[in-house]
Amino acid sequence: MTGAEIKILFSSLSLKTKIFLLFFLVCVVLIAVTYSFNSRFDNVVQLGSAPYLDWKEVKHCSANSRLGDKGVIYGEESPSGIKFNVRTPENYDATIAHPLLMVFAPAKANRSKTEVLTELTFPATQAGFVVAYADHPPLSATTSLELAEIPRMISKKWCIDEGRIFYSGHSDGGSVAMALGFMSDNNAIPAAIVSSAAGLNFGELYEHVCPSPLSVMVIHSANDRLFPGFGVESSGWWAGCNRCDPIPEKLTDGCISYPNCAQNVRTYYCEGQQPHSQWLPTLNNNIIEFLAVIKKR
Repeated sequence: MTGAEIKILFSSLSLKTKIFLLFFLVCVVLIAVTYSFNSRFDNVVQLGSAPYLDWKEVKHCSANSRLGDKGVIYGEESPSGIKFNVRTPENYDATIAHPLLMVFAPAKANRSKTEVLTELTFPATQAGFVVAYADHPPLSATTSLELAEIPRMISKKWCIDEGRIFYSGHSDGGSVAMALGFMSDNNAIPAAIVSSAAGLNFGELYEHVCPSPLSVMVIHSANDRLFPGFGVESSGWWAGCNRCDPIPEKLTDGCISYPNCAQNVRTYYCEGQQPHSQWLPTLNNNIIEFLAVIKKR
């Protein structure tokens, strides 16, 4: 059929039919674009293989009790409607309990952008972690608690060591990760927190009751103009809550550690020079090493 014939045929159609055809074509294009994006992103997401042979203490899940897929999983949704993506080690074994790293998105970002921003997927899965990235929902009095539902959901679908659930995030996501350490019920409090560029300073934290000692790594930039100095203040608050010695020690990686914390928890502060909007990917291996040895008491 020639172009002229198609034009004549189209002009003979009713307005209602034309609108339907245009709507159908738009839907086809949107589906194709979405599929193309996800296919390309799947190829970009690099998964590591869990070093199961190196694990000395392993918890297990019963066979066929956790039916979550392995690999790159999109579009999971919490009971309150928050969407999240899950990444497992490439060689994921559904009978072996894995540590879970839950990453919360900054404001104006979503789960996919947060994965690209943090670059945590490969180093975390290479160490045997399952990693999940959640969208940033509209902030409300219940937002943090709604986000805390997600690790519980993941634990029912994937084989997770519930004593090794960790929270992390950047900016608003870092604030959520930190807040869940002292606002949640005991079942939702993680084994450790890694916050980056969080918007909680000493004055805001001082209003809250300290939780039980909890390992925390605070990452902040000396050049953060949105929350200047908040990292130093928040790490100091955590050091006080964890009953550490007040004078920190410098580590070989440039971070500082408050020594002799109660119950042998660890309290670190790591400072970068990047602007507020940027994560510090050079610390990713430090983050994984920090979390790898921690278990909830």
